[in-house]
This record gives sequence, C-alpha cells and structure tokens, in this order.
Amino acid sequence: MLRIGAIVLGVSDLPRAVRFWAGALGYLISEAEERADWVVLVPEDGPGTPLVLTLNSSTAEERPRVHLDLFTDGPAEQAAEITRLVTIGGAFVGWDRRPGEPDFAVLADTEGNRFCVVDTA
Repeated sequence: MLRIGAIVLGVSDLPRAVRFWAGALGYLISEAEERADWVVLVPEDGPGTPLVLTLNSSTAEERPRVHLDLFTDGPAEQAAEITRLVTIGGAFVGWDRRPGEPDFAVLADTEGNRFCVVDTA
C-alpha cells in the first residue's frame, strides 16, 4: 500500500522558507538530507511526515489545487497559532470561498504557498 513519504514545497528563497516552516512546525533540518537546492525538515520529536523545501523559480499559485491543513484543538489554540505564524513571516489570506462560520483560516508562507489553520474541536 502507498503512503505519503514527504510533502514537497517549491520555494525561491530557501533559507527564509526553512526558517518559516521549521519555526511553524517545530521541525529540524535533517543534516543527512541538506543540499544547496533542497532541505528536508523532520519533526523534532521523532516520527512524522518530512517537509521538503526545494529551490524553484516558479511562483506560488493564487488558487492552488493542493494545500496543507494544519490542525489545532480549538478556537483559542487556532487564534494563537495564526498570530504566531504571522509573527514569523506568514500572511493572512482573504478567501472569498469561505463559508459563513468557517473552522479554518487561510494563510500563506513566506513564498506565497497557501495553507489552512483548522480548528478541529
């Protein structure tokens, strides 16, 4: 059976993207996988899906077909995480397809890659 081995994001400023995503997820650089054109980030506390950041000259799509959903355990944690992510370089994205009472907020990383912060409570 197939399983997701890694999530790969294309970025144009690799050091900036590494700082953002390592800070956002509490991930560390996998020294064994670091190269000039890509970096593998792994969970600090052990098992989990690696995030690969690869140097890419294309720009992020305004309405991407694929994005990450980052889960939180309630509205207070969601609000705190959104604030923290914006503080480390993320940006809130106005999204015209949001339902009336959304359980998610759309953000973008330092490269414009979209992701959602979801209240799962």
